[in-house]
Amino acid sequence: MATQPDTQVYLFDKPANVKRLLRGLYVACGLLVALDFVIHRHVLHDWEKIPAFYALYGFVGCVLLVLIAKGMRRFLMRPEDYYLRREQGPGPLPDDTETQQGPH
Repeated sequence: MATQPDTQVYLFDKPANVKRLLRGLYVACGLLVALDFVIHRHVLHDWEKIPAFYALYGFVGCVLLVLIAKGMRRFLMRPEDYYLRREQGPGPLPDDTETQQGPH
């Protein structure tokens, strides 16, 4: 039995909705940074007095996470057929046509 392709249009399928979402996020971020200059914070360390410290801290933290993940990829990455080879055991791998069709 053939299934019908999904023809429903979702909220973020329209580029205008994606632009609205991004604009809203940019406005929220700008508003939070602007409020950082107005609202008094009780800080424990001198570096917390830097304007937009928490925004910069979060950005630097995200960049470091991405760089560390790229480094970890070197020793964590496995070949594309890693699990297939474990299932098959020692010996030659099957043709691509068999693996694409799946089990019968």
